[in-house]
Amino acid sequence: MSAIPDSTFANPQELIADLQRQLAASNAERDEALAQQTATAEVLQVINASPGDLDAVFEAVITNAMTLCEASFGHMHIYDGEHVRAVALRGDPQFVEWQRRRGSHPINPGSPVERALHGEDVIHIVDATSEEL
Repeated sequence: MSAIPDSTFANPQELIADLQRQLAASNAERDEALAQQTATAEVLQVINASPGDLDAVFEAVITNAMTLCEASFGHMHIYDGEHVRAVALRGDPQFVEWQRRRGSHPINPGSPVERALHGEDVIHIVDATSEEL
């Protein structure tokens, strides 16, 4: 929380507005932290309720991640050191079906997926239809 300068006391409306902004920001942080804790608890409950059933865990993770991010689609893949395979898919039905049919596949050299695996933080794709994923 920021300190209130002495000059602010001269204008009570500014002081009130500043305090309201600080309160709103603090409430937003609290709500986000609570949502993250709730999502984590839900995933842990699925892990506890279905030991050995990774599909249920992956589904819980992608569902909660999409909720937290307010996303309209989400994809989770696993990498075995050589191949990548979709384990949880949500979004456009045609894309989801294409990913399911595609199955396990090697990663194309220089692809965005390979670049991410090698530690690139940001990968900008101008036209996804021209990229080999």
